[in-house]
This record gives sequence, C-alpha cells and structure tokens, in this order.
Amino acid sequence: RVTSAFGGEGIVFHAAFYLKQPPDEVYDTVKRHLTEIVEQLEKEKKRVWIRPETTGKGSQFGTLNEVLRLSAEVGGVAPGIDFAHLHARTGKLNSYKEFSQVLDQVGEKLGREGLNNLHLHISGIEYSDKGERKHLNLEESDFQYVELLQALRDHDAKGLVVCESPNLEGDALLLQETYRTL
Repeated sequence: RVTSAFGGEGIVFHAAFYLKQPPDEVYDTVKRHLTEIVEQLEKEKKRVWIRPETTGKGSQFGTLNEVLRLSAEVGGVAPGIDFAHLHARTGKLNSYKEFSQVLDQVGEKLGREGLNNLHLHISGIEYSDKGERKHLNLEESDFQYVELLQALRDHDAKGLVVCESPNLEGDALLLQETYRTL
C-alpha cells in the first residue's frame, strides 16, 4: 500500500527460508501467501509488482526456477533477479554464457514481457560453500559484470538495475559507463 501511495512500481523481498521443510512445501506456502497479497492489492486497486528475489544461500527459498515459476503462475508477481546472489549460491553462474542462459529462461517462462520488465540487482559478492557472505565492490570481486552487461544488451533487456555494492554511487557509475561502451 505504501509503495503504491508513493508511486513505487514494485516490492522486492526475500520470501522465505526452507527451515528443513521440503522445497515444494515451502513453494506452495509462498505461492499461497503471494496469491493472497496480490488479490488484496487488486481489490484495493493498488498496482505494484510483487517481486520475490533470488537469494544467495541454499538455505533460503529463492532459486531462479522458484522465482520464475511463481512469476509465471501468479499474476502480479515478477522476478527480482540478483545476479550476485545467483553466483554466490554455487560459485558458478558467472559467465556470458550462463548469464545468457538466465535471460533465456526468463524469456521462455515469461515471454518478451518478462525481459522488458526486469528488476535486477548487481554487485560484487563474497561467498563460501554455504553461499553469500557479503556484498563487495565490483572490482574487488570475481563477478564478471562486463559479461553480464553484454548479455543484457544482447538480449535487449529492459527494466531497472539496482547496484548493491558498498560503494553504490561508484559502482553504479561504473556499470553505466561500461554499458555505454558495449
């Protein structure tokens, strides 16, 4: 309600932890609650996107598949894709090919509209075998942000990019300047 009142377009959040529950049960619970939220917002004529975010730890609900599936199954829900979190979950997903595969999945599950309505988080990230530890500045991390930006350009992706690095302004400018050179 507050987001709508202030002219915001979406709410991005971490939806749940598994807490030793089977992922399918957690998915069903999250889906049920998001459906209720969307229905209530529609009754109140509040038009904001509900965006569950991809998460950086295996103990958290929020794999790419979970977030895309929710977005396909519940109207008013769209993904919040944090590429640093996706990288931190496994230490992988850090190349042009892998970034392109993510964007291809968005297109396959949500169509062109999904690629035109992206909400992305980009930063460097420190991680362990358990996933995310903390966000880092891009140039202090192993995150291949230039390859991500190239994949976004090649897929004609549109939407909003949020920089979550400790040096927000510096890395946001770095992303913008790099993108303009591609």
